[in-house]
Formats: sequence, structure tokens, C-alpha cells
Amino acid sequence: MTTSPDRQRPPLRPAADQPVLTLRFTASPRGARLARRLASQQMDTWGWPYGTPVHDAVELVVAELAANAVTHGLVPGRDAELRLSAEAGHVRVEVSDARGERLPTPHEAEGDDESGRGLLLVASLARDWGAVPRPGAPGKTVWAVVPAGCPAGRTYGMRITADEPQPMS
Repeated sequence: MTTSPDRQRPPLRPAADQPVLTLRFTASPRGARLARRLASQQMDTWGWPYGTPVHDAVELVVAELAANAVTHGLVPGRDAELRLSAEAGHVRVEVSDARGERLPTPHEAEGDDESGRGLLLVASLARDWGAVPRPGAPGKTVWAVVPAGCPAGRTYGMRITADEPQPMS
């Protein structure tokens, strides 16, 4: 069976000139891994290279939030969504799932537990984080704001003057 040209989608590629990446992914471990890898590529494309502290922090936050979405927010037949936005001084990570009644709660893992530390890790890497009802759909959005500064040559909504950055009007 062939797919008509109207139904084919171009491959998803990071865009340097686009300050927001939005991706729907299957609520599965494979989907969460894809979200993490595409977020990592997008961070590199935006100017935060692989291996830099900001890049690694955002990649880890995406990995934890996406893993939680597919583990605790799973509703069969419903996708999850990643939204990554580069703004002046920070990167905002949002992961949405279809389970609004299951809000994230960080807790200390006991001894040799293999899970339960993800939200503590997110809290340590992010300036702020939280969960809100998903706008326009059932479920919730868990978000985190990672301090980033602007990569060289980028301003993301800021006008650079001789003195200091000023918000664009």
C-alpha cells in the first residue's frame, strides 16, 4: 500500500529559527525516548551544544517528565505531548498527558528503590516547576523552567542594547 503525497509528512527536524518545538509522542517508553532525543537535537540547533550544562539539564528534565507521562499518565489510545520553548534567559519544558487526576508529587525514594527520584531531580535542575490542567483537553501539563541564558548570537525575544537586554515591545 502506498501513501498519497497529501498524507506523507516531512521528517521532523529541529529548526534554529523557530523558538518553540511541539511534538506529540506515543505514550510508550519508545515515545518518551524520542521526545528526549528530539529535545536534545533542538537544544543543539538553538545553540546550546551537546554536553553543555544547559543542554544536559534540559535533556534530563525532558527525559524525566516524558517518562512520568508514559508511566503515570497513560490512557490507552492517547498520546502525550512535548512543548519546548526557548525564551530570554530560560528554556521552558512542558509535557502533557491525558491523566488529570494523577498529579505529580515528589517524594524521597527508599534505600535501593529503582524509581521515585525523577521529580526531585527536576526540582533540582529547574528554577521552578509545577502542574496545571491541560488547556483544551483532558489531562494535565507538567512544566519546568530551566535557567539558560542566551546562546551566542541569539536573543529570543530580547533586544540587546549597549546597556542591557530589554523586552521587545
